[in-house]
Amino acid sequence: MAGRPRQFDRDQALIKARNLFWRQGYEGTSMSDLVAELGIASARIYKAFGSKEQLFREAIADYEKQEGGFADRALAAGGSVRDTLQTLLMDAVHLYCHPQLPQGCMVVASAASVSAENETIKTWLAQHRLQRTQQIIDRLHLAVRNGELPASTDAESLGDYFAVFLHGLSVQARDGVPESRLQAAVKQALSLLPHS
Repeated sequence: MAGRPRQFDRDQALIKARNLFWRQGYEGTSMSDLVAELGIASARIYKAFGSKEQLFREAIADYEKQEGGFADRALAAGGSVRDTLQTLLMDAVHLYCHPQLPQGCMVVASAASVSAENETIKTWLAQHRLQRTQQIIDRLHLAVRNGELPASTDAESLGDYFAVFLHGLSVQARDGVPESRLQAAVKQALSLLPHS
């Protein structure tokens, strides 16, 4: 007589899957990898999460609510634009270099090598990054309207710069650049903000 399948904690399984995708990316993570990491059969993974793609999307949503939520919190905090960007970038450095977590940003790292075969995932991840870029641009437009930045400030190009910089921090962290160097780079980047 076969024993009953052991129970598993869905939330814990999601965290394990999230961290695996974060380390290896979407395409770099096979169903066999997920089975080994979660310690349950693939049939149970499909039953609990639907598909690898659905599990990945749920893992990204969990990341954005948990660790990756630093960006939304920083942009919604309401301080000066300089303080907002400093918090955003320094919190990014801290997360991306955290010794207990995979290095870098899960969204950026997962998108690094997605083939045309997974175009829907590639497009979906790009939308997430573009949304973050737009949030930064919107915050800079607000700073111009409020007189924190000169009226001549090109909020769009400056927002693009800070988005590129934010995503670049992720790549640098994955490459092993020390947190102290990334913090120094943030200070340098913030010096580019024009004064009103």
